[in-house]
Amino acid sequence: MKITGVFVLTLALAGCATHQTASENPMAFRTESCRAISEQEVAGLFDRWNQSLQTGDPRKVVANYAVRSILLPTVSNKPRLTPAEKEDYFQHFLENRPSGKIDFRFIELGCNSVVDAGLYTFTFGKTGAVVQARYTYTYRWDGAQWLITSHHSSAMPEKT
Repeated sequence: MKITGVFVLTLALAGCATHQTASENPMAFRTESCRAISEQEVAGLFDRWNQSLQTGDPRKVVANYAVRSILLPTVSNKPRLTPAEKEDYFQHFLENRPSGKIDFRFIELGCNSVVDAGLYTFTFGKTGAVVQARYTYTYRWDGAQWLITSHHSSAMPEKT
């Protein structure tokens, strides 16, 4: 009887020691599966965005962004949070017929998220202007597709 009591008490204490709540360890209850993506596929996400620029339709560009996302654009001081704000920005940006090209990139793959950061060059078909800029895109898998959750772009500070 004494051995059985010690055994039950040991089991009870072991259970208490390993019990964690979601607030103590949020990953303990995570059941999300991770969507695999390659660096080549990440490069294709930029190509998809760049091709949407070529349509001249700001709605097609904005379709690349998650509803809850932020755009910190190159040629505007205003952060764009809503689809309407992004559409307004691209309405003006697309007037000059931009086309982007990646010059250097660094990709970090995560569970249902990706960071693609580096340098790109935009050529504007209407004016012939060329602008070199830094960029960061973060993407999240929404269960159906990869969408941009944040996009930061800023002109290079030093002229070459």
